[in-house]
Amino acid sequence: MSAPEQAARETIDRLLTQAGWIVCDADQAHITAHRGVAIREFPLKSGHGEADYLLYVDGKAAGVIEAKKEGVTLTGVETQSAKYTQGLPDGLPAWRKPLPFAYQSTGVETRFTNGLDPQPRSRPVFAFHRPDTLAALIDVAWAEQREARDKVAEATPTYVNKSRGQTSSLSPGSSPVTGDGIEFRPHTSTFLSRLQHMPPLETHGLWPAQITAIQNLEQSLKENRPRALIQMATGSGKTFTAISFIYRLIKFAGARRVLFLVDRGNLGDQTLKEFQQYASPYNNFKFTEEYIVQRLSSNTLDTTARVCICTIQRLYSMLKGRELPEDLEEESIDKLGSLFKQPEPIEYNPNIPIESFDIIVTDECHRSIYNLWAQVLEYFDAYLIGLTATPGKQTFGFFHQNLVMEYNHEMAVADGVNVNYDVYRIRTAITEQGSKVEAGYSVQIQERDTRKKRWEQLDDDFSYDPNQLDRDVVAPDQIRKIVQTFRDRLFTEIFPGREWVPKTLIFAKDDAHAENIVEIVREEFGKGNDFAQKITYRTTGVSPKVLINEFRTSPMPRIAVTVDMIATGTDIKAVEIVLFMRAVKSRSFFEQMKGRGVRIMKADDLQSVTPDAKAKDHFVIVDAVGVCEQDKTDSRPMEQKPTVSFEKLLQAVAFGNTEDDVLTSLAGRLARMEHRISTDDDKKIRAASGGLGLKDLAHRIVQSLNPDAIDEDMTQLSLPAGESGAGVNRHPRESGDPEQQRNEARARILQDAVKPLHDPALRQLLIDLKAKSEITIDHVSPDEVLFAGFSEEALARAKGMVQSFEQFIKDHKDEITALQLLYSLPARHRVTQAGKRLQFEHIKELADAIEKPPYLWNESQLWNAYAALEKSKVKGASGKRILTDLVSLVRFAIHQDNELIPFPERVNANFKAWLATQGRHSRLSEPAPAKAGGGNPDPFTPDQMKWLEMIRDHIAANLGIEPDDFNYAPFIQQGGLGKVHQLFGDRLSAIIEDLNETLAA
Repeated sequence: MSAPEQAARETIDRLLTQAGWIVCDADQAHITAHRGVAIREFPLKSGHGEADYLLYVDGKAAGVIEAKKEGVTLTGVETQSAKYTQGLPDGLPAWRKPLPFAYQSTGVETRFTNGLDPQPRSRPVFAFHRPDTLAALIDVAWAEQREARDKVAEATPTYVNKSRGQTSSLSPGSSPVTGDGIEFRPHTSTFLSRLQHMPPLETHGLWPAQITAIQNLEQSLKENRPRALIQMATGSGKTFTAISFIYRLIKFAGARRVLFLVDRGNLGDQTLKEFQQYASPYNNFKFTEEYIVQRLSSNTLDTTARVCICTIQRLYSMLKGRELPEDLEEESIDKLGSLFKQPEPIEYNPNIPIESFDIIVTDECHRSIYNLWAQVLEYFDAYLIGLTATPGKQTFGFFHQNLVMEYNHEMAVADGVNVNYDVYRIRTAITEQGSKVEAGYSVQIQERDTRKKRWEQLDDDFSYDPNQLDRDVVAPDQIRKIVQTFRDRLFTEIFPGREWVPKTLIFAKDDAHAENIVEIVREEFGKGNDFAQKITYRTTGVSPKVLINEFRTSPMPRIAVTVDMIATGTDIKAVEIVLFMRAVKSRSFFEQMKGRGVRIMKADDLQSVTPDAKAKDHFVIVDAVGVCEQDKTDSRPMEQKPTVSFEKLLQAVAFGNTEDDVLTSLAGRLARMEHRISTDDDKKIRAASGGLGLKDLAHRIVQSLNPDAIDEDMTQLSLPAGESGAGVNRHPRESGDPEQQRNEARARILQDAVKPLHDPALRQLLIDLKAKSEITIDHVSPDEVLFAGFSEEALARAKGMVQSFEQFIKDHKDEITALQLLYSLPARHRVTQAGKRLQFEHIKELADAIEKPPYLWNESQLWNAYAALEKSKVKGASGKRILTDLVSLVRFAIHQDNELIPFPERVNANFKAWLATQGRHSRLSEPAPAKAGGGNPDPFTPDQMKWLEMIRDHIAANLGIEPDDFNYAPFIQQGGLGKVHQLFGDRLSAIIEDLNETLAA
C-alpha cells in the first residue's frame, strides 16, 4: 500500500473512531462488542474483491467504505463501492442485500450513498455518520417493511391519518389513500422517501407568494436538490413562510431536527416569538405546544428539541469547542466573516455529529455564506435553505442557482404585501461642502472616551470636509438644521394632517453621532426623554431588546436612533419614516435598512401606537445625506485590511483568526497605541492581561509570525528528557509528518500569542482606550438648507399615479356608478337630469375599486400626488382626508373644478352661501332683532344653527342626509328626530332637500 493511501486510511480510522465506530482488522473482529464495528480489508465473495472497510451495525453488515488516496475524484469510485455492497459472502448476517450504505473517502473528501433512498444518489459529507444514525434508518426500514407485509395480508386494510384521527378502508387493488387524501407510505424509512408523499398544502392564512414559495421548495426537496434559495422582499412574510414549511417537514416528512440560523441574538429572540405564535392549520395547536423549540443561548444542544434557533457565530464556537463571549452574539457577522481570508478550519466534533440536523434554514443568508461561516453550514449532512430579500451573485452561486422563489419589493407592493415609499430629500450646505472656522474663533474639544469638553481658540483656520462630519468634527447646526427641517415639514409635506409624529427610525454613523442626534431631536421637538431614544449596542440600563419592543408596541418612543442594530431583520411594522443621516455603500445593506419601513400593518394595530394614523399605505425615506443617489455595490465590505476597524480585528482574533494580515495589522495598531496611553491606562491593561503591556502584546504577535520561532518550538519538542525543553510532550494529535508537525507548531505558537486577547474584558478595555482621542465641535459655522422636498423619483411616481388614476376614470366611467354620475352631473349639481343622486354607496364602490390590486390607491395618496405636482391648485394638503374627498378628486381629474379643495371645505362654503340666501322669514319662533348697523338679521336661532351645522358635517362625510339619520350619532345624543322636528317644524323636509341639493354640489 502506498504512503498516500496509508495516510488516507489513518485519517479515515480517526474519523470513524471520532464518530463512535470500533475500527479493527478482520482477525480482531468482534461484531457484537459494540453497536458499530468497522472491519478493515474485509474479503468479499469471489469476483467482488476486498472492501477497504466493512461496516457492521448491531451485529449485521450494513455498508462499506472504499478508501482512496488524497486527491482522487470520488464519483468515479461509486461503481466500485456499489459492487462491494453486493459481494457479502453467503451466510453472513446482513440487514439487507445489497448492503444499504456506501461511502467513498480520501480522508479529506467523503461521499455517501443511502441505498434506502428512492433513486439513491451520492452526496458529499463532512465525515462519517454515527452507528446510531445508520441503526435508526435500518430500524425504521424494517418496521415499515413489517407493517407493509401486514397490511398486504389484510383483505381490507385500514390506514390512519394520525394528525386528524381519520380512517379509510381499502378494498384489494384500490389505491392506498386515507380519508383525507393522504397516501399510505409503504417505503418511507428516509427523509427523502417521506418527502415524496407529503399531503397537499393547507393554504388558508397564507399569501399567494408564500404558497408558491412553500410548494416550490417542497418540490425542490423531493427532487433531492441539496440547496435552495428563497428570495422574498422584506416584510413579505419570510419567517412565517419558513415556519410553515418547517412545520410540514417535521409533521409529514418526519424531519428529526431543524436548525434555524440567524446572525444576531435579538433576531433569534424575535424568531422564537414567531414560532410560539404560529398556529397549525391542521389542528390549531401552537407550534411550541406540539414540538420543542430551543433558543440556543449556551453550548448545550437539546437533543429532544425539533427546532433549534441559534446564531451562526454561536454554532461556530460550539463546533470549535469554545465558549462564545456574549458581546459577539450581537455583532454583524458579514463584516466579521470577511476578515478571514483563510478561516481556521472546522474539524469533526464528536459532540455535534454531522447528522444533528435534517434541515438548516439560514435567515439573511446573503450575510452568512462567506468564508468563516460557509464551513459551518457545510459541516452538517443537511438540506440548506436560504432566506433573503437581497441576494448577490455569490448568494446564487452558493445555493447552486436553485432559486425556488423570487418575490421582490415591487411584486410585494403590487400584491399589497409591502407598502411603497417616497423619498424626501433634505440638502444642507455643511452636509455637502463641509465648512471652515477662521482663526481667532474658539472651538470646543471633546474627549471621545470621557466626553469631557474644553474650549480652544484657533491660531489657524480650521477646515473640514463632509467625510469628517461626525467622525472627527461635529457641527451641531448641521444636525440641528436637518432636524428642524424634518420637524417643520413633517405635518405639512411629509405626512400632512398628522399630529402625532409617525414612528421614525434614524440611522446614525456611530454611537456618539446617535447621542448627538437624540439630544437635538428632543430639544427641537420640545419633548422629553421618552419621545426619542437611542437604541445601540452601547445602550445601558434598559436592554436594547426592551427598547426595541417598546418602540414596536408602545406609543413612546416616537423616534428611535440607531447605528445598525435595527438595520436588518428586526420587525417593527409601525415605522413610517426612515431617516438616513449616514451614507451606505453596500446595496444589500441599504435595501435591508430601507426594508425597516416596508411592512404592512393592520389599521387597528397601527392606531394603537400612532392614534391619528388612518392606515399604513406608504412610508417615507427622508434622505439627509444623499444615500438614495449614491452608487452602491454588491461587494463584500472591508476587503482591504487597512479599512478594518480595530474593534473588528479584535473580534476576528477572538473567533480564532490567526492570518498574517490580521495579526500584522493588529500588532501595528497596538504598537501605535502604546505611544498614546497614560501610565494609568498601562496599569489597567497589565491588570487585565496578566501583566502584559501593549508593547508586550504586540511583540508576542510579531514574534509568533517569525518562522524562526516555529523552528525553535519544534527543536524544543524533539529534545530528549533531561535536556532543555524536557517534559514538553508532543501534542497528542501531532503526527510524524514533518510538514504537519510544522503547521501544528505554527498554530500552537500563534494561539498562544493571542490568547490574552480571547478575554472579552481585555478587548473592551483596549477598544475604550483606542477611542481616547478628541473630536472638534464647531459651534461657529451656521448651516443652511439648500433644498427640502420630495425627490425626482417621488415626483415621477406621483405623476405616474395621477396619470394612472385619470386613465382609470376614463376606462371605467361607464361601469362604476360614481363615475357615471360625476361625468353626467351638471356643474354644481348633485342630481342628474334623469333624477339620479350621487350617494355614499357609490363613492364607497369607487373607493373599493381603486384600493384593489394593481392600483392600491386611497384618497390620501391621490391627494398627496396632486399636491406634489400642482401645489398651487391643491388646498388643504395638510388636512386629514375622508372618503368623500374622492368627489373632489374626480371632479379635479376630469377638469370640472379648477382647484382641488377638500370636500368638507366645499360643503362648508356652500353652506355659508346657502345661509346668506335665507331671509328673516326663516326664523320660526319670533322676529329677529336687526343687527347693529343694518344688514340681514340672523335667519336661525342658536339651537337651529347648531343642528344645521351638524347636518352640514353629516353631508360632508356622507354626501347627504335622510330623516332616519337623525336616530344615530351625533343627532340622537341631542334629541334625535323628535328634537329636530320640534326646532324646524313643517319646514324640516324642505330644508333637508335644499341642503342635500346645495351643499354637496
